[in-house]
Parts: sequence; structure tokens; C-alpha cells
Amino acid sequence: MKAVTVLKLKPLKAEHLSAAVALDQLCFGGLWTRSGYERELDSPNSQLLALEAPPKGGKKETFLEGTGVPITSLPNCLVGLGCFWSILEEAHIIILAVHPDYQRQGLGQLLLYSLLQDAKQRNLEWATLEVKPSNQAALALYQKFGFTEAGRRRNYYKDTGEDALILWRGGLKSPEFEKTMADCYQEIKQRLAAIDLEIG
Repeated sequence: MKAVTVLKLKPLKAEHLSAAVALDQLCFGGLWTRSGYERELDSPNSQLLALEAPPKGGKKETFLEGTGVPITSLPNCLVGLGCFWSILEEAHIIILAVHPDYQRQGLGQLLLYSLLQDAKQRNLEWATLEVKPSNQAALALYQKFGFTEAGRRRNYYKDTGEDALILWRGGLKSPEFEKTMADCYQEIKQRLAAIDLEIG
């Protein structure tokens, strides 16, 4: 029987903070500090998601060097982060991050799907976000969920001087959105199954 790695998607908790700051630094160069994440945890208008995976190479017979501790008994690794703010009827997506070792496996799609599902459950009407025009992989992902360009913020990204594209997705309560979400979820499951991953 083939071994399957089970991913855990859950609300971000205080125990994730150190890992969240480290992942933020790796993906964004330090968008938020630890105190920034603590503020988000305390805010009723902020939805933070954590995506965990078992440590890589975690077979029962694999032990930490110099110890008798099996790798599989270690805490799960934080491999993805997602966050949106609820602003009136809008879900403003602030963070969508996947650890570089886990990219191009469908995990960004899984996180975005989960954020949009949460937004829908909060009865929000639309979603917005900013993205670099040069980030073609992210643009393709957002377009898959029906996001379209609504404007630009000039010289938004300090690291590159790039503008930000403002993307918008309306109709979160519509039947068309339901179909888009169902189609995306089936694609996510197929992509994960193809590389022996599943959502736990």
C-alpha cells in the first residue's frame, strides 16, 4: 500500500507564531513581525490559516541524529499561510504563502480555496488582493478562481519598485462561484493525489 502524506489545514494559533514569522521571512522578506501576527490573532476581523505537513523523510525508523526520537513524533512543519481581513462586505486577502520546498504542488490553490470558503461562510460579497504583475504563477492561480484586474497601485512593492495589480472577485454567494469552487476543489484533490498528498 502506497504511503500518503496527510496535510492539516487549521486556524493559525499562538503555537505557530515562530514558524509563521520564519515562513513570512522566507517568502516575503519579513512582511510582518511576531507582534504583527499576534495582533492578527487577536483581531475578530482577521482570518489566519495554517497549512501543516509532517517533517520530510519522516519514516518510523528515521531518528533525529544523536537521539532516540523518531522523526514522525516531531511537530508538524508549517508549510503554508493564508490571511484575509473582513472589511464590511469584502475579504481583503493579505497573505498567501507556501514554503519554497512545497511550491508547484497545488498548495497555494488549496489555501486560496480555503480562504474564499471562509469568506463565503462569513457572508462576504467579494474578495480583493494585490499581486506583482511579474508574478505569473500567482496571476494564473487567481484567474482560475475568477479574479480580474480592477486597478493598479503605483510603485507599491518597495523591493522591486513594481506596481501592484489590484484583483477583484465578486459574487461570492452566486451559483457561478459555487461551480468555480467545486471545480477548483476537484482539481486540488487530483493534484495532491498524484503526488501522494491528501487533506486531513
